[in-house]
Amino acid sequence: MNPSDDDFDDIPGTTVFTGRQSRKGFQLNQFCMSLLKPDNRARFKTEESAYLDEWLLTSAQRQAVVDRDWNAAIAEGGNIYFLAKIFATDGTSFPAAVSTMVGMTTEDYVAMMVAGGRSPEGQRSVREGR
Repeated sequence: MNPSDDDFDDIPGTTVFTGRQSRKGFQLNQFCMSLLKPDNRARFKTEESAYLDEWLLTSAQRQAVVDRDWNAAIAEGGNIYFLAKIFATDGTSFPAAVSTMVGMTTEDYVAMMVAGGRSPEGQRSVREGR
C-alpha cells in the first residue's frame, strides 16, 4: 500500500514535504533557489520588498519570508533545504534558524542534537491520540 499525502498529516508537529507541499510551495522554493546567485542575494539584501515583488508568492508565503517565520514558510510549502538559502543570505546558521522553530536557544538545540535528538516517546498519531 502506498501512503497518500493525507497519511503524512497524522504526524504531530511535522510537515512532510510531499507532492502536495511541493506544488503548494513551488514559487516560494524557486525564490529561495534564486538566492544561489550572488547578484540575487545582493538585490534581496538591499531591496527585499522589491525583490519579493518579482515572485508569485502568496501573501502568506511572502509574510513568512518577511517575518523569517520558518514554521509558517514550511506550512506554506517551503522546503527546509531551500529555506536555508534565506538563512545563509541573512548570515544565520542552520542550527540558529532551526532552533527558533522549536523554541530553543541555539546552544540547547545543538546540545539536544549532539545527544541524539528528541525522544521518540510522546504523541505519535494525531488521529489515534497517541
